[in-house]
Amino acid sequence: MKGSPIQSQPTIRRLTKRPQFLAAAKGVSLSRGAVFIQRLDRRDEDPAIGVGFTATRKIGGAVVRNRAKRRLREAARALVPLHGVAGSDYVLVARQGTADRPWDRLLDDVASALTRLATLGGADPSRSRAPVPISDLPTPQDR
Repeated sequence: MKGSPIQSQPTIRRLTKRPQFLAAAKGVSLSRGAVFIQRLDRRDEDPAIGVGFTATRKIGGAVVRNRAKRRLREAARALVPLHGVAGSDYVLVARQGTADRPWDRLLDDVASALTRLATLGGADPSRSRAPVPISDLPTPQDR
């Protein structure tokens, strides 16, 4: 293996505190199949990747929620080191079909969402609340 540098795996840490989850909600987000993923670029010097998991009561009782989170944890364990961006926090949110989705399809959902979120940077433009400049609004004569 001459000439090829050894790639080290990024450090993965769990998000456990509510403020970490709320901060990630302010970043970019994407829904794919049975998973909804939020990504926050922390913009700090720490290259670790933070990962958190959540499932609401909307998807089912405790048994269903726990199964969905276990499946998301395993998918994240396999895919975040490959597709995650260093210095980011991710929150994987279980959706209605997460607990029952075939494993290969769930992995595809997570991988495609992580890949797409890696290309999106900064804030989500669709969530922008910036006002439209008055000069850009149509006038009554334009209608």
